[in-house]
Amino acid sequence: MKYILSIGLMMCSLIGFSQTTEHITKLELGKKEKKTFSKGDSTMVIKIDTLIMKDKARLDFFAKKDVKLEIGYAEIGNNVVITGTDSKNNATNFDISSNFQQLGSLFIIARGFDAFNGTRTFPNGNGGKVTLAYNDKGIVPQTKEKNKKNYVFVDVQPGGLSVNPSSEIRQIYSRIAMSPGGLRGLPQGQIYSGSPGMEGKVEIKPMN
Repeated sequence: MKYILSIGLMMCSLIGFSQTTEHITKLELGKKEKKTFSKGDSTMVIKIDTLIMKDKARLDFFAKKDVKLEIGYAEIGNNVVITGTDSKNNATNFDISSNFQQLGSLFIIARGFDAFNGTRTFPNGNGGKVTLAYNDKGIVPQTKEKNKKNYVFVDVQPGGLSVNPSSEIRQIYSRIAMSPGGLRGLPQGQIYSGSPGMEGKVEIKPMN
């Protein structure tokens, strides 16, 4: 029994270590103000009792693979952005629940980044998986008319869609030519095919 209990405690400890949890009573960002979350583990849970974001304010998540964002009360201005990356060209996966009491326009950017061929980089990134659950007793977001209030847009495109094979080849040849070691001059000898990453998924729904 003691052995089983020890294993259970160790597993709980490992789970707790791999996830950062933060509780914020009130977070208010002024016009064009940005708040970046980059410390802690790659998986993060943030509980915000009151979130106020003025026009063009941003929440940025860096080196975060999965973010769960629970918002008890939200006032969102126009052209507000929530975005994130895992720092390896992949987008952050977002699980967001919110009680919108004011909603101008919100852009959730969870798109993959392009690889920078011929450098120490990662392949073209994957788009994120985004779930937005809203409290239907508050404002219900709409996704059709971007020039009207309560608009939400979610971008989960993969990286690599804008890759031009001809320019990529020219760039690689140029780097090889400038490097005294030829192919050995490329960091880790890495050359990517330019294949795009995987597109993400979006779900917008009322809270259960």
